[in-house]
Amino acid sequence: MMVCLSQRQYMIDILNRAGMADCKPVSTPVDCNLKLSTDDIPIQDATDFRSLAGALPYLTFTRPNIAYAI
Repeated sequence: MMVCLSQRQYMIDILNRAGMADCKPVSTPVDCNLKLSTDDIPIQDATDFRSLAGALPYLTFTRPNIAYAI
């Protein structure tokens, strides 16, 4: 008996919650030339951010191939 687990739907749900479902994949997940600015508006309600940040560790435990990108 073989059991195969898939986290595809879980990943899709996380992307939808983050508003990133239409983003394009890239071969390098980190922007090496990113310049941060202090002009950005801070997060008004951190609840969504905390929810997404809590979902990502579970995803990386079950999908180690995407752990570096997260």
